[in-house]
Amino acid sequence: MPQSDWDRMMAAALAGDGNAYRKLLAELVPWLRRYYRRRLPLSMTEDAVQDVLLAIHEKRHTYDPARPFAPWLAAIARYKWIDRMRAPSWDNTEPLDDNLGVPDHENAVIAEKTFDRLLGILKPAQAQVIRLVKIEGYSLAEAAKATGQSVTLVKVNIHRGLKRLTAAAQDGSDED
Repeated sequence: MPQSDWDRMMAAALAGDGNAYRKLLAELVPWLRRYYRRRLPLSMTEDAVQDVLLAIHEKRHTYDPARPFAPWLAAIARYKWIDRMRAPSWDNTEPLDDNLGVPDHENAVIAEKTFDRLLGILKPAQAQVIRLVKIEGYSLAEAAKATGQSVTLVKVNIHRGLKRLTAAAQDGSDED
């Protein structure tokens, strides 16, 4: 971002140089697009860019030429982004199609059932800590507190349970 150029252009614009102001706004557009593409759906970026350009125009009298322009710009862009995130509905102008496709969850359901069946061959304490630590992301200490086991026992149960699951998968003993 050519911040020093933007500083000079904005100062010139405040002094009445319309060409500097037009050039500044034109140079801000690509930066604003990149800023919003990382934060908003693509369909919303152009509206957000225009909101910021309008806000700059309306609030330009508040800019202090003795201070850097980029932080002032970034603050406006951030506030406009927050306004968009707080809006009750991002874009409710298009009705939903009655034939809207729903993704097929069959594979996820089968995987979960298979995993539950595999956990069923383990001792309950092993299955419980494997689910907590390996699936739900609990720390060992959190799993120990939730199950009433010591941290050492949680580790042992995970190790033994995973070893048993590996053996069952290799032997095919988990099949019906």
